[in-house]
Amino acid sequence: MSKKLSVILLSYNSSNKLKNAVSEITDKLMSENIEHEIIIVDDGSQDDSAIIAQNLSDNFSNIKVYELAKNYSSPIAQFAGLSVCEGSCAAPMPDDSQRPIAHLVQLFRLWEQGHKIIIGYRSTRNDGVINDIFSNFYYKIMNSLSDVKFPSHGTDGYLIDREIIDQLNNSGSKRNTTPVLELMQMGYNPLWLPYERPAVESKSRWTLKKKLKLASDTFFGSTNWPLRMITYLGFITFILSSVLALAIVFAKIFSDNTLFGFPIQGWATTVVLITIFNGLIMLCIGILAQYLWRIFEEVKGRPPFIIKQKKGHE
Repeated sequence: MSKKLSVILLSYNSSNKLKNAVSEITDKLMSENIEHEIIIVDDGSQDDSAIIAQNLSDNFSNIKVYELAKNYSSPIAQFAGLSVCEGSCAAPMPDDSQRPIAHLVQLFRLWEQGHKIIIGYRSTRNDGVINDIFSNFYYKIMNSLSDVKFPSHGTDGYLIDREIIDQLNNSGSKRNTTPVLELMQMGYNPLWLPYERPAVESKSRWTLKKKLKLASDTFFGSTNWPLRMITYLGFITFILSSVLALAIVFAKIFSDNTLFGFPIQGWATTVVLITIFNGLIMLCIGILAQYLWRIFEEVKGRPPFIIKQKKGHE
């Protein structure tokens, strides 16, 4: 049985990182006698990353390069790498040393023991006070409301068997989701492996916009709680509105035109009720729009990613 590991090296504006990343991965895996291939997925870089990757591919027979047509984001780049890898198992790796290569070796050894899905997670988080607060709050919300449960500091990296790779490649759309989210909803029992993220000097390329999109995709892709909330909110609002309407009618007919001792002038009550209900309606429409937008993206039938060019050895 072949035991080739496909390392999906995620590259984005990595001209000053690629050579070192490839060298470190190659040296470590060779020292561990792990047969491997390196799939460099260039996620629409604007620098010389693609040229450097091409040179690496020319010099090493086990390196292949795939250029995406634009910058799709890390999750989509991972799906692209999984769609073309040939190994018996595969794992994504960042190009900036933010995940130890020793952790990759640990994932592979657990796969050799028969585990089909091994997911890594950070045992601690030290990204700055503000980032840590928002990240921890986000994962608490996710674990409270979504159908999947994440480690308290979030997931980061995985290694999966060829069987799982094929299932992911043959499953539905890869839009507005992540490989980890799909893995956690497949019904398998993944093995979790913690690690300590080493300190690095490189600046994260996860912009606020990308972080918000990832958070939105992860949340709306893993739960239908917002839709249930609309149902509950509508039912509660209907009951309260009915009670209020009956109280107003009762006060109008059977009292001295006051409501619990307060004169009913009409305009204040009307304005307040209109404001409340308009706010509720807009909130519900906004939640529905999130799901409708995702449905719209699916029915257009566009591919989740386009591989512009392949460079490497056949």
